Amino acid sequence: MYQGPKMGFMINRFLKAFPVFALLFLHLLSGSAFTAGFNLAKDQEGKQGPLVITSGTLEIDNEKKTVTFTEKVNAKIDDWVMDCSKMVLFYDQETAKGATKSEKMRVDKIIATGDVRILRSAGGEAAAEEAVFYQADEKIILTGNPVVRQGEDFVEGSRITLFLKENRSVVEGSKEQKARAVIMPRSEAR
Repeated sequence: MYQGPKMGFMINRFLKAFPVFALLFLHLLSGSAFTAGFNLAKDQEGKQGPLVITSGTLEIDNEKKTVTFTEKVNAKIDDWVMDCSKMVLFYDQETAKGATKSEKMRVDKIIATGDVRILRSAGGEAAAEEAVFYQADEKIILTGNPVVRQGEDFVEGSRITLFLKENRSVVEGSKEQKARAVIMPRSEAR
């Protein structure tokens, strides 16, 4: 629906504020790949890589500051890949100090739902019905029959919290489902 000059102004402002989103509009015409300038992880040198999300469809809501991806969602960043049915990315805008109307976008949180699978290149995988990533705390909360596997070993419970920068996790049980760890025996020969 065309809304006259106001819509053109909003699109121009959007494109100036978020240069990486310019790629988005090209991809909207040729399919739904979304390459965002969101940085979520740091490599060994402290550099952050881009988050690349592909999906069948996506919707940007500047009022709610969300980007919603649906239909075979695949997100990749540095050392992990996430697949799910739906992903909602919540972002925040901050006015840069000393600059006029220059805005910086950062991810606040990501909610992935529907057969969520997370694979890390260093090994290990997680599965759940819902995963919520909190950028500020660098943690992921898995719910809905969550399981985290490393080789043949695994943990499961009603809720699993992965603290990424601390390299630790907490598995919580409930009345219906106790926290459980299965650790397979190792051979003594290495």
